[in-house]
Amino acid sequence: MLYVYSASGEYPMLAIRLPEEIEQRLADLAAKTGRSKSFYAREAILEHLEDAYLGAERLKTPAKRWTQEELEAGLDLDD
Repeated sequence: MLYVYSASGEYPMLAIRLPEEIEQRLADLAAKTGRSKSFYAREAILEHLEDAYLGAERLKTPAKRWTQEELEAGLDLDD
């Protein structure tokens, strides 16, 4: 379930339900580093969005792709 709230003059607030294990890991990380859980949630979302955006752009403009075997064999990849 996902909720988005907006308070005047602030960023919109997003509320999400997390499995207890993930929430505890997030809380532990925040406590150890002195950063907020929101900071880490925001960073994770931004990283995922960037990856998804780049993937979608790559699909729009197909280019040469190499297999894992080609990369490992060190074939001339400049073609």
